[in-house]
Amino acid sequence: MEETIRARLEALADEKYAAFQMKLTPGLGREEVIGVRMPLLRKLAKELKGTKEAADFLAALPHGTHDENILHDLLLNEEKDFAACLEKVGAFLPHVGNWAVCDSLSPKIFKKHRTELMERIRLWIAAEPVYTCRFGFNMLMGHFLGEDFGPEVLALAATVRREEYYVRMGQAWFFATALAKQWDAALPYLTERRLEPTTHKMTVRKALESFRVTEEHKAFLRETERNAGK
Repeated sequence: MEETIRARLEALADEKYAAFQMKLTPGLGREEVIGVRMPLLRKLAKELKGTKEAADFLAALPHGTHDENILHDLLLNEEKDFAACLEKVGAFLPHVGNWAVCDSLSPKIFKKHRTELMERIRLWIAAEPVYTCRFGFNMLMGHFLGEDFGPEVLALAATVRREEYYVRMGQAWFFATALAKQWDAALPYLTERRLEPTTHKMTVRKALESFRVTEEHKAFLRETERNAGK
């Protein structure tokens, strides 16, 4: 069945988009990119949703191309059974090899099971694989900086001390978003330098680039950084 889906993807190939994807996603080889644009991937995922063909495809890991991995994300995002979704996400994460596949995975069903989700996030954030850890930050950012926020969320995120760029950037993205949504609680992590220095700098940069952080708060961050450098 996977060959059939691969053939359908290849029929939608766009050479210019494939070249763009390779520039956007470091590490991808030409043989790994078919070049299917996202609207067409979404359309295919909608067509496959709930079919045996989709189930067979999700079970056939690893896939050979980036496009198949993104399609895998889109199918998991629509999974309706929480336990099944967790199992399938767990099976897929070891095969996630770049930020684009990692960041496209966000199952909608997770919103309804945040208590159980937090238990799994603790495992993901502590996991050794780079993109499993980053996925943990993505889920923490997406589900626990709003109505389910508590200071323990920030404390959990701050426990990670890693050198890999895509882990650090995921952590920085989380804290920059926390500054936008939970300023008072998140600010001490910057003013008291609780983050690893490189991650701290990344967080400040992302916060200053963010449209969600107020100009007043950006000015405060700039002044704090200037004073820290004296």
